[in-house]
Amino acid sequence: MVRGKRGKNKPRGLTKALLVDLIYERVQSSRKEACDSVEQVFEIIKESLCRGDRVKVSGFGSFVVCEKRARLGRNPQTGTPITIKSRRILSFKPSHVLKDQVNQRTASPP
Repeated sequence: MVRGKRGKNKPRGLTKALLVDLIYERVQSSRKEACDSVEQVFEIIKESLCRGDRVKVSGFGSFVVCEKRARLGRNPQTGTPITIKSRRILSFKPSHVLKDQVNQRTASPP
């Protein structure tokens, strides 16, 4: 786990820039090639999701686009009924492998 300076249990976020740096170090390619690779992977995933395709990364998880129907709701301030438009939502379902790895890391003592 990547830890921040504030406390031993506060995880730092993994940013795109940090991901590029990690790939650059591990693959030992140029920083520009690592950046281009990360950008291309994200672009391919975005294009697939925009088409409504499911993106499954073995051992990691799946990104799924779901359709939500239009429905009747209420304005919480006035109580007047409003129609909530239909929309597409994105959800991530982690694989069992990822779930097990995350739980093993958090269950072990620091």
